[in-house]
Amino acid sequence: MESVGTGLAAIDYELPRADVYLSRPDKRNAMTVDLMRDLTTAFEQVSENDDVRAITLLGEGPVFCAGMDLEMMRDRVEEDSDIEREVFPDLLDAIENARQPVVAGIKQAAPAGAFELTLPCDFRVLGEAATYGVIEVKLGTFPHGGATQRLPRLVGLSKAKELVLTGEFIDPEEALDCGLVHEVCEDEAVDDRARAFADRLCENAPLGLRQGKKALNAAFEMPLQQGLELERSLGQKLDDTHDYREGFEARIEDREPEFRGE
Repeated sequence: MESVGTGLAAIDYELPRADVYLSRPDKRNAMTVDLMRDLTTAFEQVSENDDVRAITLLGEGPVFCAGMDLEMMRDRVEEDSDIEREVFPDLLDAIENARQPVVAGIKQAAPAGAFELTLPCDFRVLGEAATYGVIEVKLGTFPHGGATQRLPRLVGLSKAKELVLTGEFIDPEEALDCGLVHEVCEDEAVDDRARAFADRLCENAPLGLRQGKKALNAAFEMPLQQGLELERSLGQKLDDTHDYREGFEARIEDREPEFRGE
């Protein structure tokens, strides 16, 4: 495992999978400005690595993330600083714009900002004992790190309003039923299940994964006809690739394909 930046994030390459860690276990991986910057750098690095087909986002130690560091939030108010308001969106954009699909492993805790950290991920594996939700209305504010925009796209407007405006944690099984998460398991198994999910993705053609993610991310951002045109354009870029030919030849020959990402 290699440290990134100030050492508050780390990358473990198990190619073709890369595991990105919040690496502040002594503070339950609570997010500081330095941690968020390190995570942003980590995602930018793995996204540009052509050997990586899927990424996991995990918390080092027993807890995924306790949310924003409370001392940082207190000092921000006292010093009237908006620095983490700029750094956090950069991090979320780096996750969402990663070329590879991202699987979050959420164990023990992911409240408030940590909940929002998981929303730009493509898949979420949740521990059955995890406290998971946006609680900001109970803290005198509301979630404004992306939850009011990303959450309705995942669970629908009505459910998103319930979660945001009640400020209550969501039951893991309910999170599974409403499509917010893709799997619920024992907290001790979360990291392994997230890696296993990512490994399933790694079996597929890397160029197909990247173009498919790009098309899907655009689905709610443009009119249908424009989205269909984007889909066709992205698909045509793969027609003359090795992986396209290899996929069909392997199916005809009844063997496993050997994708090369080219």
